Amino acid sequence: MTADPQPTFGSGGAEPYARALRREGRLQLVRSPGTARQGSRPVDSVRDAADRNAVDRSTSDLDAFDVARWSRDADAADLSTILDASSVLDIGCGPARMVRAAVDRGLGALGVDVSVTAVAMAVDAGLPVVAGSVFDALPGEGTWDVALLLDGNVGIGGDPTALVARASSVVAPTGSVVVETAADPAVDVAYDAQVVDEQGRASATFPWAEVGREALGRHAAAAGLRVSQTWSVGRRTFCRLVRAS
Repeated sequence: MTADPQPTFGSGGAEPYARALRREGRLQLVRSPGTARQGSRPVDSVRDAADRNAVDRSTSDLDAFDVARWSRDADAADLSTILDASSVLDIGCGPARMVRAAVDRGLGALGVDVSVTAVAMAVDAGLPVVAGSVFDALPGEGTWDVALLLDGNVGIGGDPTALVARASSVVAPTGSVVVETAADPAVDVAYDAQVVDEQGRASATFPWAEVGREALGRHAAAAGLRVSQTWSVGRRTFCRLVRAS
């Protein structure tokens, strides 16, 4: 008998993420009370939170986000992350706007996402995307020039140190990992969360994290990496991570 797979962003429950991708709409990322941990993955489980009706939808400090943005063309901030890249691996690619941007510029590109709906949308659009986790074996491991963790995807799995270490392992020795950081430069928190749509439909609970640019340096160092570049476009901030030696 095998253990149930770990819940992932917006999956399970009423599947609000999949619904929003297909129909567009706004979602809210809602923290489960009592699960926040500074700088590391939460150790307490809230798998019974739904049964206890313990999710407090008023506690989220994050604005609602428009899922449709992820299906639009990459904007100037997005494109700044792949300047001078020769190949791009987009981790948590969603409907794959960054894969499309890379392909349109003649770059080698691949997206990976756990969402069956997002992958199906990308494949239907003729884009090179695979279904699965970044922690699964991936095509071209150790050869990618740039791995992307955009749109808050540094939160995947609730353990930013493990995630950036894994992302670094799939790029070439001279490659880099580009991370979009949280608006608060000092934030460094992991927690359990749900995604909730405008009708109140909630996903299963999953581990997530938020990391600002100052905090990212600590996770990078713990993973044997360093921040080689930091830049902002509009209200978005990005950091480039490379191997420390």
